[in-house]
Amino acid sequence: MSTKCPGQDIRNLRAAMFKCQNCGAEVEMFSDELRIKCRKCGEYVYKEQTPSCIEWCASARQCLGEERWKAIKGEN
Repeated sequence: MSTKCPGQDIRNLRAAMFKCQNCGAEVEMFSDELRIKCRKCGEYVYKEQTPSCIEWCASARQCLGEERWKAIKGEN
């Protein structure tokens, strides 16, 4: 069994653009980041909602196990 989450592999990182609430500048944030400092004004920009790894990680089903995965996802 692996001690490291397979979803933490840097090859699986995704980038998205977020708008700074202070100055309106666009900032790039990667999927493993919760916040980033705006290069224009220095304020922190946060993701609107921090998704659980269950929602975005392709390996979540493997990490959780089939029974727990189905319970969380509401599958019978």
